[in-house]
Amino acid sequence: MTRDLTQLEILTELEPVAEENLNRHLSITKDWHPHDYVPWDEGRNFAAMGGIDWDPEQSQLNEVAKAAMITNLLTEDNLPSYHRIISEAFDNGGAWRTWVGRWTAEENRHGIVMRDYLVVTRGVDPVALENARMVHMTNGVHSPENWGGFLLNIAYVTFQELATRVSHRNTGKVCNDPIADRMLQRIAADENLHMIFYRNMCGAGLDLVPDQAIEAIAIILENFVMPGYGMPNFRRNGALMAKHGIYDLRQHLEEVVQPCLKIWDIFERTDFSPRGEQARDRLGAYLEKLEQDVAKFEEQRDRLLAREAARGLLPVS
Repeated sequence: MTRDLTQLEILTELEPVAEENLNRHLSITKDWHPHDYVPWDEGRNFAAMGGIDWDPEQSQLNEVAKAAMITNLLTEDNLPSYHRIISEAFDNGGAWRTWVGRWTAEENRHGIVMRDYLVVTRGVDPVALENARMVHMTNGVHSPENWGGFLLNIAYVTFQELATRVSHRNTGKVCNDPIADRMLQRIAADENLHMIFYRNMCGAGLDLVPDQAIEAIAIILENFVMPGYGMPNFRRNGALMAKHGIYDLRQHLEEVVQPCLKIWDIFERTDFSPRGEQARDRLGAYLEKLEQDVAKFEEQRDRLLAREAARGLLPVS
């Protein structure tokens, strides 16, 4: 029986791959500046500076866009928690340390630009937003005890970064504001590059320790939650986002889970032992159940939207 590699051994073995992908990322990423994406001329003082405090009528965002923007921003706000977890799992010096720092710096732009946009345009209540930030960051990121270690974390961030990209892009579409759409497309482009780094590393992990890696992937998908889980109003906002197609079960399956599994050739690989094949079978069963859940969710959503239409409630444009 082949011995499992330790986290340190995996990090050491994958160091050249990390360096290669770090250099690839740095060669194609484009630096940008948050202040270039904010309509500063729409800003004005709040009451503490002699102006007027926020009122709901000042917002040009519909309720779905508000919920999505708040959820996406609070997710970005929790960056210190993500940095801590990833540093603990990845930091072996060299390319790993450089990547963690670079990734953190790039992600920080997202929270900066989204908050500036929302405050300047008065898109949401800034007091409620700050209160929610305090609660969410105090609680920290949701991380089940069995998610520790490099392989579990690399699998999670692969799916999470892709899910976040989908959420940002679709949020931009419901804002009905070309400035917000442009901003969120810029953020989504970052998330995609981050996802590619993590996806490549996860693929390298599969080549190095296939059984350990497929077990990690199966655990993550069977227990997957978005990183904003636990933030104030997460369930309400998440349901609203799913209802209006910003991030729902079908998108999770078809735009996040299946593309990654296809890139990794999960169901075509021949390098798993019986142990790995058992984990792959679990993964196959999970996908079958997810497809059933997608159908149930869409049936329920269609009935709900039909009832709302019958009552004369307008859909989100």
